[in-house]
Amino acid sequence: MYAITLQEPGAPDVMEWTEVPDPQAGPGEVVIDVVAAGVNRADVMQRQGNYPPPPGASDIIGLECSGRISAVGEGVVGLGVGDEVCALLSGGGYAEKVLVPATQVLQLPDGVDVVTAAALPEVACTVWSNVVDTAGLTAGDTFLVQGGSSGIGTHAIQLAKALGARVAATAGNPERLERCRELGADIAIDYHDDIAAALLDATDGHGADIILDNMGAKGLSNNVKALATDGRLMIIGFQGGVKGELNLAALLAKRASVTSLGLRGRPVDGPKGKARIVDGVREQVWPLVAAGRVQPVVHATLPLRDAAEAHRVLEAGGVVGKLLLTT
Repeated sequence: MYAITLQEPGAPDVMEWTEVPDPQAGPGEVVIDVVAAGVNRADVMQRQGNYPPPPGASDIIGLECSGRISAVGEGVVGLGVGDEVCALLSGGGYAEKVLVPATQVLQLPDGVDVVTAAALPEVACTVWSNVVDTAGLTAGDTFLVQGGSSGIGTHAIQLAKALGARVAATAGNPERLERCRELGADIAIDYHDDIAAALLDATDGHGADIILDNMGAKGLSNNVKALATDGRLMIIGFQGGVKGELNLAALLAKRASVTSLGLRGRPVDGPKGKARIVDGVREQVWPLVAAGRVQPVVHATLPLRDAAEAHRVLEAGGVVGKLLLTT
């Protein structure tokens, strides 16, 4: 098969279209003939040399894909050759074929085609595991997502709204703020402004019960100010740096918590494993997707061979939703 490979870390042009060995399905695994792969910030970090794959994972970039199963390993039940599926990956998505544990594979939700489905696994598993499973979002909560026009953001807005939350989202210009409103955000805040002040004003001083943040250090202090009493700050990215100052007294006064949860490095099985997260998405998110209450948002689709261009587009900013690569 052919895949996008890296000879060394660097700019987008270090990615090459290269022939590599075909994967073989072992016990509990399936091989998927890739139709499309999602492009994520983590892919850019891996290309730059800042996010190596976990032990045992493919060193080919790509954390999610969609396609058709072409081989099934021993012990796999409920999946067969020819099934159209999407999957959460630890790596390997930028390729014509990918090997994945069967427990990380999802049948396509009703109404979603096989290409568009590639936009779902990473965002759905990330948002569900952080916002619902860990932070415990319930109807009536106030939820703030930082970067509401991103792939994570566009999904998080819709999911939280479908679950009955009051949703706030940040974005960087009027067009993206309007897109957040169209997706269901009740409150849209320009992230160049004082986010905490704007949110507290819009919620009559309540703040956010849950914040999903991808900036890390840069937004830490303001996020703590924006939290409600008993609020939960969920950090999933470090675009704004990895080291910040945390006012523990402010956190204690609110009985608030700060949690950072990764997804890629989790084991397949067990109480903290990816299989349980995928099961939660299948049971709780997929019905909302099938009903049209949560829809994948695709900014653009490019050929897999043009992965370098996709990375340039993502790094340039302005992407709303997901970029996809097709074989």
